[in-house]
Amino acid sequence: MLDKIKQLHDEIASLTAADSAEVEALRIKYLSKKGLVPALMNDFRSVPADQKRTVGPAINELKSFATDKINALREAVENKGADLSGIDLTRSASPVRLGTRHPLSIVREEIIAIFRRLGFTIAEGPEIEDDWHVFSSLNFAEDHPARDMQDTFFIQRNPDVLLRTHTSSVQSRVMECTEPPIRIICPGRVYRNEAISARAHCFFHQVEALYVDKDVTFADLRQTLMYFAQEMFGPDTKIRLRPSYFPFTEPSAEMDISCNLCGGKGCAFCKGTGWVEILGCGMVDPNVLRSCKIDPEAYSGFALGMGIERITNLKYQVKDLRMFSENDVRFLEEFTAAH
Repeated sequence: MLDKIKQLHDEIASLTAADSAEVEALRIKYLSKKGLVPALMNDFRSVPADQKRTVGPAINELKSFATDKINALREAVENKGADLSGIDLTRSASPVRLGTRHPLSIVREEIIAIFRRLGFTIAEGPEIEDDWHVFSSLNFAEDHPARDMQDTFFIQRNPDVLLRTHTSSVQSRVMECTEPPIRIICPGRVYRNEAISARAHCFFHQVEALYVDKDVTFADLRQTLMYFAQEMFGPDTKIRLRPSYFPFTEPSAEMDISCNLCGGKGCAFCKGTGWVEILGCGMVDPNVLRSCKIDPEAYSGFALGMGIERITNLKYQVKDLRMFSENDVRFLEEFTAAH
């Protein structure tokens, strides 16, 4: 029996076929119900019991070998004459569409890269914060409007636990446990209890920067702002600083840049002024340094903060803030070449 199996194995190994009809004929001859291989199963019944453990696996192996051989012959005749030289056989059968980076991620990384060139490092903190790090350590008065429920999301009506309203809380955490010099940039998501519209949202993204060291002046702040504006919006960008008020900086200012659409001549985007506001800044208030256990007599510093959505609007003229969070693929595909 084993000799017959070996003879049939050698016979099948030498099979060839010129077309599909010959392949089908070989399949019928060897693998059909009345074929030569299934016929061995009928002969298996007469095999002595002491040989069945050897003969049975040999028949199964022959059947698998015959099936693979017939399939290989079928594939060979089907591909005969086909030009496969231009086909990449390693590619997926279905085309894979590459995704794109979100516009906010593109701008966030660009901002971070600019400040990294100035020696700033990234610092991050929790989005669920306490009152001390969000308000009290940053010189917010007890009756400041930002503490009101209209502006802040409190957790389970607990006035001491809330969703951070700005990433300045990261700055206070770093100052508490770090000896100056401190030079950090704090990107992250923040939350405010505002009605959602084309111009506002209940969550958005900020990047804030902090520099604390000996003899830091407003001139250092201005030079940093000038460098950032020209790196982000182009070398011809001009800046101006207007006096303002923030609880955690003194003096405080808001920074405008020359409109990058009209070049400062005046258009609908800049409301005819030639200037567009992009961020707030100022020298760190001595009370903030003192709250974070830094001696304001020995150290000074500046801080600045901007909304990433605001900068993205200026770069790509996105008029509706809701587009950033609606995950519309058509909108996201517009930024394929941006990264």
